[in-house]
Amino acid sequence: MKQEGGYRWGIAYIYSSYNNTIIHITDITGSETIAKASGGMVVKAHRLEGSPTAAMNAAKIAAEAAKDKGINAVHIRIRAPGGSAGPHSPGPGAQAAIRTLSRSGLRIGMIEDVTAIPTDGTKRPYGRRGRRV
Repeated sequence: MKQEGGYRWGIAYIYSSYNNTIIHITDITGSETIAKASGGMVVKAHRLEGSPTAAMNAAKIAAEAAKDKGINAVHIRIRAPGGSAGPHSPGPGAQAAIRTLSRSGLRIGMIEDVTAIPTDGTKRPYGRRGRRV
């Protein structure tokens, strides 16, 4: 783990869809997992897994585990489902997770969006205009 100016940096990967939010904190190389938590770990009902409240609680769990292991600053990479069929905007838990990581005492470096964007892959389901109900 790289040290600059008294900070031990890590990378927080936030995958946020409308069904769940997953926070995965690794070391700066991205090869070793430091902490991970998801919305499903903190709520009982499946319909609440993607909510901002569940994301806040999951981020709090991941941040505490990261701080226990010596990480005190993170770069954030946000990912939405993306691809050819999924939405390209993150779910409601992404903003709540970032805010909680910041409030829990972790310094935030850069925030970037790493959502997969199709570069001419498989055909989009239901055609160009989507599913007509």
